[in-house]
Amino acid sequence: MNKNGLLSRAREKKVGNWVFYISSFFFLSFFIAPLALAPGEIPELNNGRANAFDFATDDGLWSSGNLNTNATFAWTELDPYTGFIYAFGDLNCHNKPERSITLNDNQMPVCTRDVGIFFGLAVGGFWFSRRGYNRWTVKDTCLSLLPDAWLLNTYQHNRRTLLWLGCGLILCLPLIVDGFTQLLTSYESNNIMRPITGAGFGVGLGVLISASYSARSKFFKSAAQVNLPGGMKFRLVEEE
Repeated sequence: MNKNGLLSRAREKKVGNWVFYISSFFFLSFFIAPLALAPGEIPELNNGRANAFDFATDDGLWSSGNLNTNATFAWTELDPYTGFIYAFGDLNCHNKPERSITLNDNQMPVCTRDVGIFFGLAVGGFWFSRRGYNRWTVKDTCLSLLPDAWLLNTYQHNRRTLLWLGCGLILCLPLIVDGFTQLLTSYESNNIMRPITGAGFGVGLGVLISASYSARSKFFKSAAQVNLPGGMKFRLVEEE
């Protein structure tokens, strides 16, 4: 019997592993793709935007990043693997060269912040695959990563939501402060701080995604079957 009251945690392992595998694939590919290309094949991507294709072609549709530049770049002209990775970066990242790393004289597909986020996603998925338990709700499933002994007071006083939000804030706050300070003031972050703050956010996001796909009430006969820290049960069930 697991600590959540179920005999198996196969779903938690599967979901956490998928988050880990997918995130690790992208994280490693961000380094492999520029190394797999010829040196200097990827120029500085100065005019990129997030949430839009800017480097799909040299000119015409989806080529705004190549306007007014001497060296053009089109990921549709790359091989399928590196083309897919650079297309992913083109769509999801601003691709500013001063916020990115150059490998093999090629700019990486995403900025250093995104590299940190995907590293954190992989860590969060791996952590959940080893320690996460389905506890009916998403927040209780997230909190299952912490030792039950640490959660006794939280559950006795029904402060689950407060702790859950607090943990999320701790992981996300460095990125929020660094990003918004950079946006609203003359402060400019650097390529050491960006991946560090991104990693914390990624860990929280990886845990949240894993918990969201693992928290399933259908595996319990009723809420009363869910084992919570200190032998606690959901308050609604006790009152009824």
